[in-house]
Amino acid sequence: MQILDAQQTHERLPFPALIEALRAMFRTGCEAPPRHVHEIGGAEGGVSLIMPAWQPGGLYGVKTVNVFPGNRARGLPGLFATYQLFDATTGQPLALLDGNQITARRTAASSALAASFLAPANAHTLLVVGCGRVGSLLPEAYRAVRPIERVLAWNPSPEPAQRLAARCRALGLQAEAVTDLAAAAAQADVVACATLATEPLIRGAWLRPHAHLDLIGSFTPAMREADDDCWRGAAFFVDTPEALKKSGDLLGPLARGVIRAEALGADLAQLVRGEAAGRTAASGRTVFKSVGFALEDLAAAALAYRA
Repeated sequence: MQILDAQQTHERLPFPALIEALRAMFRTGCEAPPRHVHEIGGAEGGVSLIMPAWQPGGLYGVKTVNVFPGNRARGLPGLFATYQLFDATTGQPLALLDGNQITARRTAASSALAASFLAPANAHTLLVVGCGRVGSLLPEAYRAVRPIERVLAWNPSPEPAQRLAARCRALGLQAEAVTDLAAAAAQADVVACATLATEPLIRGAWLRPHAHLDLIGSFTPAMREADDDCWRGAAFFVDTPEALKKSGDLLGPLARGVIRAEALGADLAQLVRGEAAGRTAASGRTVFKSVGFALEDLAAAALAYRA
């Protein structure tokens, strides 16, 4: 059985290859039951997610994710994960991979895959809201599908935004850490949020008429990154229909009648298969809401295992 640590898993998942692996997996599909969600007790509490997926006759994987928002006060990441990969015919263990790298890189790659259908073709300015493990990967991922030249980085505490900006400059990008979120959003072609926020950070009134809004962080009903105005007049898309049942960013506007489930543009599989259109004009806002999908993890783990 292979054992791939964080560095080895990272090295086997370059974004161009990972985005194409996701595209192929969304096209062919796999068995991916709804994830198990378990609340872990304690004074601050956390959530454990168990996400299985398999292709009959191929590979079978199970990811365990522990999300503890209170870890920031401890100086620890808010998310830890492991990924186990098996032979789907025999059940034989094949690999144990670093689930943090699987999760972060496939999440950023899924956003980039969606952006290949939804972001303006000439998008050159990216605002990253939340510069943690996932957010710090978004500039590199987006560069694989759009001509990103400028990165604005915002974070509740300034140091991660400053580190991301410095890293982007080292890659040859124009980049700066920002403190005025409204002003930064007004300059961005793409606004990508990767936070654990429970109250809206992004206001629709700030966004440019053609902007693409990528909402990554809200994966429970209690979490929210965007206000209702972000949805009004926008075409909206999801990674999986499960998002309509899981995310506070969608549940709130649906309950208030701001959007209707029937108005959903498409999920990512429908976009990849050509069953629905993405962005159809240079103008008009798009919103992509992801909650994470076990199919994405399986695609990433299979790529790393076979590399």
